[in-house]
Amino acid sequence: MTALTFGVFIPQGWKMELASIADPQDKWAKAVEVAVLAEELGYDSLWVYDHVHNVPVPAHEAMFECWTTIAAISQRTSRIRLGQMVGCGPYRNPGLLAKITSNIDVISGGRLDWGVGAGWYENEFTGYGYPFPSAADRIRALRETVEIVLSMWREPDTTYHGRYFTLDGAQCDPKPLQQPHPPVLIGGGGEQMTLRVVAELATHSNFGGKPHEWAHKAEVLKGHCAKVGRDYDEITKTWSPEVFIRRTEAEVAAAGSRSFWGEPVESWTEGNLVGTPEQVAEKIRTYVDLGCTGFIPWCSDYPDTETLELLATEVIPQVR
Repeated sequence: MTALTFGVFIPQGWKMELASIADPQDKWAKAVEVAVLAEELGYDSLWVYDHVHNVPVPAHEAMFECWTTIAAISQRTSRIRLGQMVGCGPYRNPGLLAKITSNIDVISGGRLDWGVGAGWYENEFTGYGYPFPSAADRIRALRETVEIVLSMWREPDTTYHGRYFTLDGAQCDPKPLQQPHPPVLIGGGGEQMTLRVVAELATHSNFGGKPHEWAHKAEVLKGHCAKVGRDYDEITKTWSPEVFIRRTEAEVAAAGSRSFWGEPVESWTEGNLVGTPEQVAEKIRTYVDLGCTGFIPWCSDYPDTETLELLATEVIPQVR
C-alpha cells in the first residue's frame, strides 16, 4: 500500500489570516513559528502560495512572496520538504525559474517539491503588468516552462526554441541535489489540456473538488496517461483542501463557515476537511479509497494552531 503523506501550508497572508497581527515582522515571526512547529509535529512537507495580492480582493495586507519565503524557511527547518501550491509559471522566465528552483534544492539540502501551474488570478497579472493570455495559451506556455526547467536541471546547456520561449545555451549551476530531478507537481484540473501536460511531464498532480469531482478528474488523468503511454500509478495524486478541526461537533458548528470566498457553511464543510478528528479522518479515508495519497491542507483557523496540532496528533495517526 502506498504511504500517505501530509503537508500543510504556512500562513503567508494570502487569505488575510495574518491581518490580526499588526507589525509586519510579527507576521513573519508567526509564519516561521508555524513552519518550525509543523516540522516538530512530523508533517512531511510545508507549502506556500505563489500570489502577490490578497483574496478575495487586494487589501493592502501583507502577502509574503513565494520564493523568498521558501528560501528563508529552508534555513529555519532541516527535514521537512518545501513546496509551492502552485508556482505561477507566467510570473517568471522559465530559465530564471530553473535557476531559482535548483538553488532552492541545494540550499535546502534536497528538499524541494516544485509546484507549477498556468496562473489564474487576473487581478495580479493586470496589477503587476503581466500579459494575461487565454487559458489555452497559458497552458501551452506551461508545457514549455516545464520542458525548459527539466532540461536545465539535467543538461550542461539548454537551447530551446518554442512557441513562447527561446533560450540559447542557458546554463543552470549548481544542479539540483535530487536525482534524477526534484518532484514536479502540476496543479489544476483542466481536463483536456492541463491534465494532458500532467500525464506527459509531472510526477505529482493536484486537483480539488468534492469526492465525485476528484474521482472524475482522476479518471480523466488516467485516460490521458493511457493515450501517452504513461503508467497512471507513477503519478502521485494529491488534494489540497481547507481544514478546520475541533474536538466536539458543537465547537465545529459554532465556528460556521470559515471560507474566505464566503461559501455557505454546508457546502464549505462538505468540500473540505471540517469536523471533529474522527470526522476528518473519515473524509480522508474517502479520498484514499479514490486513489489520493497526498494531502496538503490550509488551516482555516490561522494564526491559531489548534487545527494544525489536532491534525498531526489526532487525525493522521488514525489514517496511517
